[in-house]
Amino acid sequence: MCGFAGILSQRDKQTNRINQSTLQSMARVIEHRGPDEQGIYIKDNIGLAHRRLSIIDLSTGQQPMLSTDKNISLVFNGEIFNFIELREELVKQGHQFVTHSDTEVIIHMYQRHGEGFVQYLNGQFSIALWDSAQQKLLLIRDRTGICPLFYSFDNDCLLFASEIKALKPALLNGLSMSASSLDQVFTFWAPVSPNTIFENIFEISPGHMMITEPSGSRHVQYWDWSYDAELSTRSEAELTEELTELLIDATRIRLRSDVPVAAYLSGGLDSSTIVALIHKHGGIPLRTFSLNFKDKNLDERDFQDLLTKRFDTDHTRLVVKPEDISDALVDTINHTESPILRSAPIPMGLLSGQVRNEGYKVVLTGEGADEVLGGYDIFKEAKVRQFWAKNVNSAWRPLLLNRLYPYLNLPAGGESAYLKRFFGQALEQPDSLFFSHIPRWTTTAKAKLFFSDEMNAALTAKATDTLTDMLPSKVSNYHPFNRSQYIESKTLMSGYLLSSQGDRMLTKNSIEGRFPFLDHRLIEFANKVPPKYKMRAMNEKYLLKKAMQNYLPDKITHRSKQPYRAPDVNTGANNLTGQQFNEYFSAASIKSLGFFAPKKVELLLKKANSKKPLSTSESQALMGILSTQIIHKNFCNN
Repeated sequence: MCGFAGILSQRDKQTNRINQSTLQSMARVIEHRGPDEQGIYIKDNIGLAHRRLSIIDLSTGQQPMLSTDKNISLVFNGEIFNFIELREELVKQGHQFVTHSDTEVIIHMYQRHGEGFVQYLNGQFSIALWDSAQQKLLLIRDRTGICPLFYSFDNDCLLFASEIKALKPALLNGLSMSASSLDQVFTFWAPVSPNTIFENIFEISPGHMMITEPSGSRHVQYWDWSYDAELSTRSEAELTEELTELLIDATRIRLRSDVPVAAYLSGGLDSSTIVALIHKHGGIPLRTFSLNFKDKNLDERDFQDLLTKRFDTDHTRLVVKPEDISDALVDTINHTESPILRSAPIPMGLLSGQVRNEGYKVVLTGEGADEVLGGYDIFKEAKVRQFWAKNVNSAWRPLLLNRLYPYLNLPAGGESAYLKRFFGQALEQPDSLFFSHIPRWTTTAKAKLFFSDEMNAALTAKATDTLTDMLPSKVSNYHPFNRSQYIESKTLMSGYLLSSQGDRMLTKNSIEGRFPFLDHRLIEFANKVPPKYKMRAMNEKYLLKKAMQNYLPDKITHRSKQPYRAPDVNTGANNLTGQQFNEYFSAASIKSLGFFAPKKVELLLKKANSKKPLSTSESQALMGILSTQIIHKNFCNN
């Protein structure tokens, strides 16, 4: 990944806000995204700054890049994985190149196809393209939201950047936090796109472009998750074969690099699939990295060891202790730029640091498989709840849920009451648009009990109302399983997993992550696969397991899904009420921000300090409050 920033004056000529000093300041704060080179371009009413992480075409390919006629200027973050094939076609059509970079391919594709060029790109990207002849700026984000891109209309200028912190040097009035966006975080784990946690700072939503011209700005959605068609006449064998071929090619083109490539290996099906495909089809030495924890309930080293021996990988494991999580928390939040509710991003940031220390810049990971191919427990949970809804008074149907979450450690004899209380919500509305996610969102929203009266008064709409407005009407017509996939992909995956736990934890250590399961060709195929092949009864990712049965040991394809979890916030040395966090939890600090009730926070801290176990919602509240206070202090007070 790289990073960029820019300023467009919406006047007819250059403003003094576009200058070398400001652009350098914007680029400096995202140096971690691209420590190898910096470039700045200023012409008339546009200024562009770029920080480069050199992966492709190391000797050329510097940015900002200009077309040969100087009419197009471009900054770009990410990779176009099919740039070789696109370049070959462009050469046949008469285009001449001066570099071997994918960046130059983007310029020529725009010259050839205009605004529709993005449809031809297979990759992960955020793009800022300035067409001086038409006085038109295109801000474009990849289909699933792997690469971030933020913007703000600030007086007479449009500011844009790969991270929010890069906007700050150019903002006239600094940053302030949004009450409504925080309400969304405390429901969905992330603000609803295009919102961010800050007032008047927005993101380009996944699969969208914003086009700014003298006449104004318009948003265009060029791609979305769609389940309108179904491959109902295809056999299981045919679907398995096509999935396998798509996975092989998605992995193969994501190994294109002029620097060494590594892979994450958790021991689960998804990362194991990627490692197996690299081993058989990649033609490169296998270098793998994994996270490990002292808590046996969180650790997967036995499965990792099985695979490293099977594929003879050069493997490094990073053992994360609870105190490591506390020590890295503040730095992590400075990179997520959004509150978090669990500690899971922190070890991911520590792991990318290990990758960088070993001399690697690129890792392939298994993110996206659960959303694309139906792997999450929330999808199983929804199936059971749909079954339960047909006989709400059944005593045994809710007990099926106990098998999904053995780590809940429910008290003997009390399982049924707990399961009914937690999972029995909205059973009378099985056709509700949000049926699958209501239990999760309700649990998360309990953290709002710590909101202040002023905060509650400021909220004029429910978080779910905002999400309803975002979803297209066709979603209500999808099969319930596909509806769950759509909501998961548009909320938690794009807003949290690929951001706070993905891009931000990779780029903080100058690492580029690549995600074969998020190849748009694979997604579009999987979206047509009937749900019965994604989850057969309670067997998740059924078609993927069929595709990988000749690649992976049975112990991997037959193992129960173990979701990635990090040590909880009040476990042992990982206590977020420690002295280093006093300034964020002080009554004065809590009152200054005004989002939380000081007395309620004080009582929560008292319980955490007593070493009594916190409930899930209390744990989420503690992390959410602390991370919100960190953002307020570090982003809004200076």
